[in-house]
Amino acid sequence: MNSLVKDAKKAGERVGLISDTITIHGGKPLNGRIRVRGAKNLATKAMVAALLGSSESVLRDVPNISDVKVVRDLLEVHGVLVTETAPGVLHLDPRNVLQAHFAEIDAHAGSSRIPILFCGPLLHKLGEAFIPDLGGCRIGNRPINFHLDALRAFGAVVDKSYEGIHLTAPDGLKGAKIEFPYPSVGATEQVLLTAVLAKGTTELKNAAIEPEIMDLIAILQKMGAIISVEPNRVILIEGVEELGGYVHTALFDRNEAASWASAALATGGSIFVEGAHQIDLMTFLNVFRKAGGAFDIEDDGIRFYHPNPGHPLKPVNVETDVHPGFMTDWQQPLIVALTQAEGRSVVHETVYENRLGFTSALNEMGAEIVVHEHGLDGDYRRVPKRDLEQAAVIVGPTKLKAANVHVPDLRGGFSYLIAALAAEGTSTVSNMGIISRGYEHIVDKLDQLGADFTFEAQD
Repeated sequence: MNSLVKDAKKAGERVGLISDTITIHGGKPLNGRIRVRGAKNLATKAMVAALLGSSESVLRDVPNISDVKVVRDLLEVHGVLVTETAPGVLHLDPRNVLQAHFAEIDAHAGSSRIPILFCGPLLHKLGEAFIPDLGGCRIGNRPINFHLDALRAFGAVVDKSYEGIHLTAPDGLKGAKIEFPYPSVGATEQVLLTAVLAKGTTELKNAAIEPEIMDLIAILQKMGAIISVEPNRVILIEGVEELGGYVHTALFDRNEAASWASAALATGGSIFVEGAHQIDLMTFLNVFRKAGGAFDIEDDGIRFYHPNPGHPLKPVNVETDVHPGFMTDWQQPLIVALTQAEGRSVVHETVYENRLGFTSALNEMGAEIVVHEHGLDGDYRRVPKRDLEQAAVIVGPTKLKAANVHVPDLRGGFSYLIAALAAEGTSTVSNMGIISRGYEHIVDKLDQLGADFTFEAQD
């Protein structure tokens, strides 16, 4: 084991600190086996769902990431007893929920956007809720309008102040008819977490239907909710009087699985991702294969590899979209691999308007990427063009060279790691704490895959 990995373990898994820096000696294929646990985008929401119950819930396969810690802290300041009985197994007891002071909420929320999802459950439990200014990755405008408009439709009163947003429900929450202009994942979760205990029936049109949404619906159904997923992105929720607890194993993190797949492709390696399942990665697997990657699907995971290390990959055209389209979280790691494709690849980002900013650092490392701020047209386009979209044109193959880079956001940060691992020479990647928001035990996993690096955790 890398000696500095041991030092990190002794320091108590210090990867979550913003000042953490990793020095990577690149140009070596990643080979080996790693395991992905529960999805960040499900586990954190499932923890919030426990607030709705009248008895204890048990959530298994919870990843050890900073976003989970944020939610745990927020639950605890609201009186929820959270106990980890085994690694990745959380017991959540909501029977003594209480109102937290706004200063405590603000202190624990940090840069997370999760607090907005506490609103519905707290309005049901306490009749009021408070959320501070919301952070998150700087990847574009992530308005909470959809959330607040939905809460108002249920009967919530929203008051904004310099401290944050205070919500009350003087007449309780009632079922509503809601239609989103865009199938927002977070806003769909908001409606689900609010509608299950609202009086009457809620109809949500143009809902998100990501696997993590379906897993959250499964959890709520275990608790006693009545939820029907209808055709054409319509979800019907019949409010019930009371919900119990749940016992559930979280869906695997398909974003992390796809990230390691791209790392294998970019470095000319082979990585077995234990816990990955084909059914929730089918769109990614198609693009991965078109780009020249190969994969073997086993019962306990998927092996991703470059079938001809040293030979160029194939160019592809990709358009990000809501599920079942190509996820926006998959394009950043993939772009690094596409720098090694022979010819012109195009990645259209249609979900967030500023998610291609990370490519400037890749250009400094030798990539040839041009970002078109208003997207590109083409007769091959299948996703409707949006005003906010951008497009990245990647021309390759180009030899990546080492550089010193600063992590801008979660997926962009992992992309910098991949680029550093694929590049010739020694690179440093700083601000590693952001990566720990969504990737569990990143230092350990790099060590397991044979990466050549040193890691420095600082106070």
